[in-house]
Formats: sequence, C-alpha cells, structure tokens
Amino acid sequence: MDYRKLTAPCGIDCFNCEMFEDNITEEMQRFLAQYKKVDPSTIKCHGCRVSGCLLLPGECPTRQCAAAKGVEFCHQCSEFPCTKLQPCLDGGDRYPHNFKLFNLCRIRQVGLEKWAEEESAAIRARYKNGKLQIGGGPVLPE
Repeated sequence: MDYRKLTAPCGIDCFNCEMFEDNITEEMQRFLAQYKKVDPSTIKCHGCRVSGCLLLPGECPTRQCAAAKGVEFCHQCSEFPCTKLQPCLDGGDRYPHNFKLFNLCRIRQVGLEKWAEEESAAIRARYKNGKLQIGGGPVLPE
C-alpha cells in the first residue's frame, strides 16, 4: 500500500477511512450518493490526494495550502500547526477531523510507514470508540 499517496496532507489516514474504496459499504455509498445527488456506483474514494474528499463541495483548502507551500504534509510547514488544523467540537462525533494534528505529530515523530502500519488504526479506534481518561487520553473500553 502506498501510504504517502493514501495519507492526506492534513494527516487523515485515507486508507482507514469509511469512504475509501476498500472499506466503503453499500449503505455508506447510498448515503453519500443521496447527499451528493449522484449515482451510488460513482461513490468510491481513492484517497484525498487522488480524488479529493467526497464530503467537500470543491477543492480542499488545506490540500491547496500544502501544495502552494510545497510541503507533502502539514507538519513540514513552518506555520504548523495553523488554524486549518484546529480541532472543533462540530462534527467531532462523525468526522475524523479532530485527530489530524495528533496523526501529524506521530508521523513526524515515528515516520509515515511506522505510523501507518502500527499506529493509525489504533488512533482512529481510540478516537471513535475510546473513553476519555483525564491525563491518560482516550482508552478503549474492555
């Protein structure tokens, strides 16, 4: 798997995303097709760097910014972290936008391959299913 191609500049792990072509369910295809008013067979994400994000109406401003600054990942920018990556509560229960910053920090610290192969799925699972333990971060319920 080409983790460079399948990791967004902002740190989203496209290869673990529910909309990615290898992961998407028929139910998700129908839901997104209805949202975008297109045929469900056209709904398959190939990764942000290839097809852009299916949830955005146009180009991603973060992706455009990274390209304009000549960086592959936002953590390589002299302005990292910027407000484009700031977490917010809105949609945090449904969208993976709030763990981008953590992913980027881990990519910078351990490298893309190690993060992708050993950490990314667990980070996503703790984000979506973990319970906050003050001072300890999210832990998965037993």
